[in-house]
Amino acid sequence: MISRQKKPGNLFQSYLPHLLNHKNPLYCLANQIDWREFDDAFAPMYSADTGRPAKQIRLMVGLHYLKYAFDLSDEEVVLRWAENPYWQYFCGEDYFQTEFPIAPSLMTKWRQRLQSHNLEKLLEVTIKTGLKTKTLKKSDVARVNIDTTVQEKNITYPTDAKLYYRMLVKLGTLAKSDGIKLKQSYVRVGKRTLVMQNRYRHARQTKRANRKVRKLKTYLGRLQREIERKASASLKKSPQYIDLMDKTMRLFEQKRDSKNKLYSIHAPEVECISKGKVHKKYEFGCKVGVVSSSKNCFILGAMAFHGNPHDSKTLGECLEQAESLLPNDIIIEQAFVDQGYRGHKYEGGITINIVRRGWRKVKTSLRRWLSRRSAVEPVIGHMKNDCRLGRNYLHGIEGDNINAILSACGFNIRKLLADIFCLFFDFHSKIEFQQKMNLILHNNCKYAMSA
Repeated sequence: MISRQKKPGNLFQSYLPHLLNHKNPLYCLANQIDWREFDDAFAPMYSADTGRPAKQIRLMVGLHYLKYAFDLSDEEVVLRWAENPYWQYFCGEDYFQTEFPIAPSLMTKWRQRLQSHNLEKLLEVTIKTGLKTKTLKKSDVARVNIDTTVQEKNITYPTDAKLYYRMLVKLGTLAKSDGIKLKQSYVRVGKRTLVMQNRYRHARQTKRANRKVRKLKTYLGRLQREIERKASASLKKSPQYIDLMDKTMRLFEQKRDSKNKLYSIHAPEVECISKGKVHKKYEFGCKVGVVSSSKNCFILGAMAFHGNPHDSKTLGECLEQAESLLPNDIIIEQAFVDQGYRGHKYEGGITINIVRRGWRKVKTSLRRWLSRRSAVEPVIGHMKNDCRLGRNYLHGIEGDNINAILSACGFNIRKLLADIFCLFFDFHSKIEFQQKMNLILHNNCKYAMSA
């Protein structure tokens, strides 16, 4: 009798909790987060009868936590997920998977579906997890620090020549898609003019450079008028045509001292913000307000603001968001801000303390907390360097709001991991752990955070 050949077993089908180190920070944190809160909050946004079956909510939330905690793009976080068993366990898998969990574009669609007001749930759960693990104490939340920073958009440094040429290319593409026959597209001569303008500007030949800028503006005006004459009635009603023509008119009308200038064709919401920095006079993006606890610098709120408002006008909304994310039994008593918040009109129940010059008239019990106001500055620095706040790649005004919130989530996740790591391993401080974690990331280790 011919014996039946046994099918070889799959090496990677072992149960993940039996393979992983239970002292690993990601393993411990995965068991501390209450993932059911996300199911309850996001389930109404899914339809059981329409479309293909949705991915697990815990998978999508976990991928976004990892993306912003380790400063990765959508493509990189999906790639590393397939390599790292700890990341897979963190996202809810019981067995090791060798295939990609999702297409990277699905993360963009998921963010667009939830919007920023729903993604605040991710930040709220990190705060609850911090209270649960004693990383954040109830007494720490009584006093908070508030400050603003600039979230830069992913655009090049704007100049008139760049904007004229970029709009020239956009209008040429629009005419080609509608079948308009142009006398001249000006793309080739426009590119040559832009190159020469850059060379003259670099050589400090201002008159020649300005002459090339005017020539680019002339090319753009000719092309715009020709498209307006030859465009069909259906094209003139299309949103793309109306949007491009409005932006072209804004370019023509804006001057050096104009307000609400157009700094980017693909990101018209970008604003020019001057924060008085020596190394960077102007930043192009939007303003972000950050609320952190005074004692251990745990982020309690992050919100993007458009229209470049004064810092004092952002205070009320920042505190309102922070209070809404905290449990009902925890109250913020005092907030510490710098002199940029002078003249605020906040009328809530929280005491606002502005750090001023001179300490003679300040109570001794209050001096300690006033000096702790500057602790929010390194928090903002870490959010920019480690959690993707330094440059925003998400589209539109909603993308600015989403990136600010998720950057705060990434910072809190890193803080929770550092606290768990110091609990189980012989590290004298969290700074030593942060240095090791940054070293692992910079060396492109496949199994980041593995023991």
